[in-house]
Amino acid sequence: MVSASLQFFAFILALFGVFGDIAATLLPNWKVNADVGSNIITAITQMQGLWMDCTWYSTGMFSCTLKYSILSLPVYIQAARSTMVLSCILSAFGICITTVGMKCTRLGGDTDSKNNACFAGGICFILAGIFGLVPTCWYTREIISNFLDQTIPESSKHEPGGAVYTGFISAGFLLIAGVIFCSSCFKRQQGAWIYPPKQHHFPSTEQESNAGYSLKDYV
Repeated sequence: MVSASLQFFAFILALFGVFGDIAATLLPNWKVNADVGSNIITAITQMQGLWMDCTWYSTGMFSCTLKYSILSLPVYIQAARSTMVLSCILSAFGICITTVGMKCTRLGGDTDSKNNACFAGGICFILAGIFGLVPTCWYTREIISNFLDQTIPESSKHEPGGAVYTGFISAGFLLIAGVIFCSSCFKRQQGAWIYPPKQHHFPSTEQESNAGYSLKDYV
């Protein structure tokens, strides 16, 4: 019962991780640059994401431009695109596989098959968490290095946006869920190896029959 509850808790964490991973991939606020002019009405907020750049004006207007050219983008943005998409795909596969392998579901067949499915889903979650953690760390490093560079003007410096923090948290959820799924299956298999099923030895019918004949001879 404890293992089933733990798996359900890990599944909820994985769901939050998947939704956060997809949201972080699509959100345009990976980098945020806020410039405030002499008049508060002219204040604007510029945001840059993996797929589009957006500008929000204090008047309420909001405009976005898509990044059509792939080769013109920096290397860390290209890497972030590919790894975040892979993270979303792997986490979605993990959700489907663990749904079959969880103890609280009636899918997946026997116990060994469900354990193998849970272990495979946990590996998918761990890989998805790693693929989601690498681009966020790399992207944050580029933002910090540009912010500390004295040759870059103040108007061109950026800060990490909400999508970066969402990516960090989602990657942590996926890693925790993957470790829980893998450890629960590993403990069960380890217990089966340490305590093998007892084998009951029954006397053969031939010995019983022979014993019966010998008793009759003495009578």
